[in-house]
Amino acid sequence: MGAENKIEILKKHWGHNSFRPFQEDIIDAVLEKKDVLAVLPTGGGKSICFQVPAMMTEGICIVITPLIALMKDQVENLRKRKIPSAAIFSGMNTREIDITLDNCIYGDLKFLYISPERINTILFQERLSRMNVGLIAVDEAHCISQWGHDFRPAYLEIGMIRDLNPDVNIIALTATAIKSVREEIVEKLRQVDPAIFIGSFLRPNLSYSVRKVEDIELKLIEILNNVSGSTIIYTRTRKETKEVSRLLQENKISSTEYHAGLSPYERSDRQDKWIKGKVRAIAATNAFGMGIDKPDVRLVVHMGIVSNMESYYQEAGRAGRDGN
Repeated sequence: MGAENKIEILKKHWGHNSFRPFQEDIIDAVLEKKDVLAVLPTGGGKSICFQVPAMMTEGICIVITPLIALMKDQVENLRKRKIPSAAIFSGMNTREIDITLDNCIYGDLKFLYISPERINTILFQERLSRMNVGLIAVDEAHCISQWGHDFRPAYLEIGMIRDLNPDVNIIALTATAIKSVREEIVEKLRQVDPAIFIGSFLRPNLSYSVRKVEDIELKLIEILNNVSGSTIIYTRTRKETKEVSRLLQENKISSTEYHAGLSPYERSDRQDKWIKGKVRAIAATNAFGMGIDKPDVRLVVHMGIVSNMESYYQEAGRAGRDGN
């Protein structure tokens, strides 16, 4: 499979004429049936790294990813590109799950998005054994280390899918992973001699600043009045998301809030309004943003100190994905 095939697929479905740094090398490694660990900066085009080779590989690509919002977002984007895709997530009834899994076996689905917890179910394992799986992708793979030990233990058991599909290569992708986290990803996914790619984390289009201020709310309004465009404001608590959103509305800035305490419908609805530009700003806890494909974010504000530098890098990096 030569470079022409890759470029044709990229042009046909994504409208790009060339790959970004590292993308082509990663795709080649996947097509050579190697296990791959790719650490690319936020906005570095990680999805292309498994979606393009999956389109060139016979069978379905199983994508394991942590958040329902992320699944829906990616499936919607693939369908817009006329690529048959589906997701299984909490809230679906047994019949809906049944039909989706049957479509993976007998239909033309190219991508199936699932959560790590799904792998452990008998229904999924039984159907998986009858699927023609061409590639397994683990998105946001740093969650294996970040969440697996307490928040979502199922992350530590993703490697089970390797036992069920020993001949299928696995690509793990993340925007942030220090050496110890990379080693844990490889170990837990049972990757064999993986090709490891680490992209540059320099984002020349972004500028970073830290402000010490007397009145944080006044400063926030001043910043929003000076910097136009779509905005994410990160707060430390759910209560603060409501307070910040109310503050913005009082200052004639359209906004909504987002946190894990909202119902799946509310989260999806609010995210959708922000993505489509119906509201300018979204005040959120760190439950928001992973995998969200919105290229035109112009401002990311943290109202308090972030728990670690990796989280800050990833959250701040949601700005300027279009290069502006």
